[in-house]
Amino acid sequence: MNRFALLKQLRCSSATAVVITAGVVGLAIASCQSISNSGGANQSPATTATDNAKGLKLGALLPATGDLSAVGPPLLDAVSLLVQTVNQCGGVNQAPVSLVSEDDQTEPAAGAEAMAKLVEVDRVAGVVGSFPSSVSSAAVDVAVRNKVMLISPASTSPTFTERAKKGDFQGFWARTAPPDTYQAQALAKLAQQRNYQQVSTIVINDDYGVGLEREFTQAFKQRGGTVAGEGKPARYDPKATTFESEAALAFANKPDAVAAFIYGETGSLFLKAAYQQGLSQGVQIMLTDGGYSEDFAEQVGKTKDGKFILAGAIGTIPSADGKALAAFTKLWQQKQAKPLSAFVPHAWDAAALLVLAAEAADSNTGEGIKNQLREVAGPTGTPVTDVCDGLARLQKGEKIDYQGASGNVDIDENGDVVSSYDVWTVKDDGTLQTIGKVNPAQ
Repeated sequence: MNRFALLKQLRCSSATAVVITAGVVGLAIASCQSISNSGGANQSPATTATDNAKGLKLGALLPATGDLSAVGPPLLDAVSLLVQTVNQCGGVNQAPVSLVSEDDQTEPAAGAEAMAKLVEVDRVAGVVGSFPSSVSSAAVDVAVRNKVMLISPASTSPTFTERAKKGDFQGFWARTAPPDTYQAQALAKLAQQRNYQQVSTIVINDDYGVGLEREFTQAFKQRGGTVAGEGKPARYDPKATTFESEAALAFANKPDAVAAFIYGETGSLFLKAAYQQGLSQGVQIMLTDGGYSEDFAEQVGKTKDGKFILAGAIGTIPSADGKALAAFTKLWQQKQAKPLSAFVPHAWDAAALLVLAAEAADSNTGEGIKNQLREVAGPTGTPVTDVCDGLARLQKGEKIDYQGASGNVDIDENGDVVSSYDVWTVKDDGTLQTIGKVNPAQ
């Protein structure tokens, strides 16, 4: 039995795959013997759009389980909604678009295996994913080997820029969220504005955490601050379950603030451990996008008198302020009946760029998407905010400049975009509130 036959057998017993065609959402569940559509009828997998050689096939590689399980599902909802919207206005290259989703489990090895399945078995031309930088780092090499376009809505490690400059990706990588080079500068500026003189760091020991740690340390020092423990930074293993020693290291000598570059599941355990050891009282907690989740404060827990441990924490997250945001927000609320969460607009834009580039190329291939991606997002065409309007213009031979929900998504030669950052805080009731903006360039 080859690895994909084994993978299919294992996944069919426990995982859920998503297939979308012509505006219908289907869930392949449990036995994988049938695909259920929104009307409850079953159809053979052999008749789904994933087996239609004419249609554009897209993949989604996002976390449904693991450390980022709380943030992955809304991103998949956004990608699914984009595909449904496109199919309702005629599809791409005169055929419906199909979508296959894989759970990367917030694990690089699992993500690479899932990416291999998407490109080698499902034969997708483009993929939206992943969220964690460590998973995207593993998946992008699979994408490049197979000439499949990978666009992440949330992987922000500066490592991708460095590798792109070396030519590692051959143009098959992009992202709709800015690299942490900018977020680190934004957080350092926020710390300076708050008059913090000495800040220490605690990071998850992966591409995301270590990359942010490096960039923040440099940026904060340039602004005249001191990074405590710079020579021996506090880092924790992504698989860790206890954090007493890391907490003691990060909070040693009572810094003004601790910048925590963490994910929800493990990060909540760290912050709870710091509180239980009596280390975090009186020390400002500073977070970034990895800790931005509506249920994060609940995960960290409450004090003995019922207050949220995380109340008063502040953080940064890439802004979503594109010209298409208002229309997308209205559509999202109509279809999902819930507020937008972090990086959902970025996921919508990632999927939009894939379909627009395929239409511009008149080709449902990764090569075609790659060759036209910067053209449909560049400033030389007619500005469009509606993906269906963009498709219609491309079909007439016009050039477009897609301006998305997350921002203008003007992707540069390294696959990067630039953004400002929202400043957010955890309120006394555990909910999140945006309290300002910080622009690293100013």
